[in-house]
Amino acid sequence: MTAGLHLEDTYGATLNRIKAQGSHKSRLGTTALMWICHSERRLRAEELCQALAVEVGSTDFNPDDTPSIQTVLSCCQGFVVVDEEGSIVKLIHHTLREYLINHGSFFQNPHSTIAETCLTYLNSPQLITLSTSHAQHSSFLEYSSLYWGAHLKEELMDGGKALALKLFSRYECHVSIRLLLEHMLGRDPLRSIVDFYRFTGLHCASIFGLVEVVRALAMMDGVDINGMDETGVTPLIWAAGNGHEVVVQLLLGLEDIDPDGPDFSGRTPMSWAAGNGHEAVVKLLLGREDVSPDTLDFWKRTPISLAAENGHEVVVKLLVGQKDINPNGVDWRARTPISWAAENGHEAVVELLLGLKDVHPDRPDHDGLTPVSWAAGNGHEAVVELLLGREDVDLNRVDFVGQTPISWAARNGHEAVVNLLLGRQDVNPDRPDDDGLTPLSWAARNGHEIVVKLLLERQDVSPNRVDYAGRTPTSWAFENGHEEVVKLFVWRIDDNPTALTYESSCTPTFPSEEVSGYPKIDNIFPQALLARLTNPEAIEFSLVILEPQPSENT
Repeated sequence: MTAGLHLEDTYGATLNRIKAQGSHKSRLGTTALMWICHSERRLRAEELCQALAVEVGSTDFNPDDTPSIQTVLSCCQGFVVVDEEGSIVKLIHHTLREYLINHGSFFQNPHSTIAETCLTYLNSPQLITLSTSHAQHSSFLEYSSLYWGAHLKEELMDGGKALALKLFSRYECHVSIRLLLEHMLGRDPLRSIVDFYRFTGLHCASIFGLVEVVRALAMMDGVDINGMDETGVTPLIWAAGNGHEVVVQLLLGLEDIDPDGPDFSGRTPMSWAAGNGHEAVVKLLLGREDVSPDTLDFWKRTPISLAAENGHEVVVKLLVGQKDINPNGVDWRARTPISWAAENGHEAVVELLLGLKDVHPDRPDHDGLTPVSWAAGNGHEAVVELLLGREDVDLNRVDFVGQTPISWAARNGHEAVVNLLLGRQDVNPDRPDDDGLTPLSWAARNGHEIVVKLLLERQDVSPNRVDYAGRTPTSWAFENGHEEVVKLFVWRIDDNPTALTYESSCTPTFPSEEVSGYPKIDNIFPQALLARLTNPEAIEFSLVILEPQPSENT
């Protein structure tokens, strides 16, 4: 098996041995393989064992029925092993999963069975009354809470639907709600809230996209189809944000639905669908006259801004086709959709927006950063090249700290962008920022050797320029230990080689001005650099620390 030879024959023979065991062992081995093959994530040994102890449809869960992992491994006849480091159960070979799935008769309705197992477990009296503080003692709780809906959506059977509705009939304050919300939001959303009485079964079914369950719940008396949960999210927002087109269509068909109701952050179903790139849902919402495609949330972000940030080209194209869309709308940081797209390197979105007649490609935000600054600083060469093709983009525009696009690219070591910008005659490659640091200073300071080399090849770049702290590019590289960068400077000796002196205002204890009791030391020449200049064969560098000499009164 480890050599990958005759695997199908080996698999078939082993499956026959599993089936030939006693009924209990055969069921245990087969079910374990089903879980490992079809689980939504890799299972820990204790999770698998507890899942195998659940009897589908039972009204009670008996933890004493949990088999040991050694028993499970034995029943699987060598098909399953345990990763000793993480206690993760896995199949013996990667081709085994393909073999088992392709032989569909071996597992009967696996997703439905897994969903019903999870729901049976969550419906047990032990779980209904389990507090959040004791949840960590239940190994199977996390998986069953987070993934039962995904399995039921994959394979909805009447038994699973009935168990889901049973769970929702007593869902108030169920321990699984917190786990689900933490998983969906990526954090603990309600650390100070104990009860989840506002999170209903309709919210949960909308998260998973369970159409038939949503339909059944929406028809029940007393169900608020626009009800907000503790996070301010409605069932329609959950469905739209997760791209469940059929559920969204179902909810939009209800008479009293609010299709544009915002959550606590001001984000509407359209905002969530656009931001997550669910074009089919966006189309559904755009078909409603009572849905605004350009609504601002509390951060003044619009749906097109969120779609552009995340690179959803098709959604952006859908939105710019609407008459009420402003492609230059600014948020609370004065950032436009093209600014967000440029920062994240979404070339297709930038190109799409640049094709609009009224788009502003060079608008600075509150920090003075333009789209080309964002793209250059993050190394997005293709986006920078697109913006270079615009005559209305100022490549020397400075932000609020005086840095230009080439300064940002050099600072972050993006040599391709630096090289691209250096190819433009209208780019100033040696412009200092508000601290007097040039692109070369930043590249040398951060040890970006290739960028330094590119800049040193330019005659209009001074390697000896002193910033406002009295440092040259060489001294920055020397101080930060970038030896290879220092060597590059040494080999380029301009008319004034003594300008390579180390300016000494690196800390308050090394003042550039003479202070009583301390000598003025702003022209100390590093001995290692001096040796390098006078003797090119001396390649060993050392840092010489010069201690200031205090006076007798200090």
